Amino acid sequence: MTAFDRPRRLRRTPAMRRLVAETTLQPRQLVLPMFVADGLTEPREISSMPGVYQHTMDSLRKAAVEAVGAGVGGLMLFGVPLPEDKDATGSLASDPDGILNRGLRALAEEVGGATVVMADTCLDEFTDHGHCGVIGSDGAVDNDATLHRYVEMALSQAAAGADLLGTSGMMDGQVAAIRRGLDAGGHTDTAILAYAAKYASAFYGPFREAVGSSLQGDRRTYQQDPANRRESLRELELDLAEGADIVMVKPAMSYLDILRDVADRSTVPVAAYQISGEYSMITAAAERGWIDRRDSILESLIGIRRAGADIVLTYSATEAAHWLS
Repeated sequence: MTAFDRPRRLRRTPAMRRLVAETTLQPRQLVLPMFVADGLTEPREISSMPGVYQHTMDSLRKAAVEAVGAGVGGLMLFGVPLPEDKDATGSLASDPDGILNRGLRALAEEVGGATVVMADTCLDEFTDHGHCGVIGSDGAVDNDATLHRYVEMALSQAAAGADLLGTSGMMDGQVAAIRRGLDAGGHTDTAILAYAAKYASAFYGPFREAVGSSLQGDRRTYQQDPANRRESLRELELDLAEGADIVMVKPAMSYLDILRDVADRSTVPVAAYQISGEYSMITAAAERGWIDRRDSILESLIGIRRAGADIVLTYSATEAAHWLS
C-alpha cells in the first residue's frame, strides 16, 4: 500500500464520516403508517408488532402530534372497522362516517398543513372476504368493478382531508381511474401515491393482524410474483403514464434491486415501504438482545434510502425521527 492508497483516512472520526456521507436520512423523509380502529376505548397494541397500536380517535390525534413534532414528513392512515360492518363490496370504505374517513378528518384537523395526510385507498380492510377488490361471479377479483369502488373511496377520502391517496390494490388502470374521478370531482390538487411495484410477500402477516383482515387464501392473482423483476418497470411506466405523482415499491428490504430499478427510471419521487414483517423481525431480534434496535433500524432505513428511495414508510418513523433530531 502506498501513501496515496489509504481510503480509511475518510473514516477516521465521526466528524469526517459525517462530512463525506453519500446518503442522508432525515425525519422529513419518513412516513408513519397508522391504524385507527372502531370500537376501542383505549389504544390496543398489535401483538405481532410491539410498539405499534390500533388507535382510538383521541390516541390517533396524540400520536400524530408527536410524530409531526419529531419532524416526520407524512402520516399514512389505515382504517380498522368492526367485523360486522364488513361486506362484499367494502361499502364502509367510501362512507363519510366510516372509520377511515373519520380518522382522516381528525388528522386533517389536528396536523393538516404541518404534515402530509395520506390515505390507504384500498378495500381489503373493509371487505368480508379480505380481498382488495370486488369479487365477480367467477370467484375472481373483478378489476373494472373494483375501479369503480376505488373512485368512490378516493372521492370520500379527498373530501375528508387527505392530501395524498395510496393506490395499494394493484388493479390495472387504478391510477388513471382515480385521477379522472378526482379531477371530475374538483379535487385536482389531491395527489396519488401509486404502489407501482407491490409484491405478494410473506412478510405482510403482522399487518393483517393490525387491520383485522378477513382474507382466506392469497392475493397472487393481482400482486406481483417475488420471482419477477422486469414487470416492475412495466408497472412503473403504466402508473407514470396514468398520472402518478409519487411511485412506491413494497416491500422494501427484500426488494432493494427493484427499488434501484424504479429509482433509475422514475421521473417522479420514489417511496419504499418497510412493511410489518420487516419491522417485526428487527423488533423481535432486538428484544432478544441479538441486535441493537436503534442501530439496526437506522441502518435498514439508510439502506433503503441508498437504494434510491426519496421517501420511506416505516413503523419506526417517530422513533427514528427522535434519534435523528
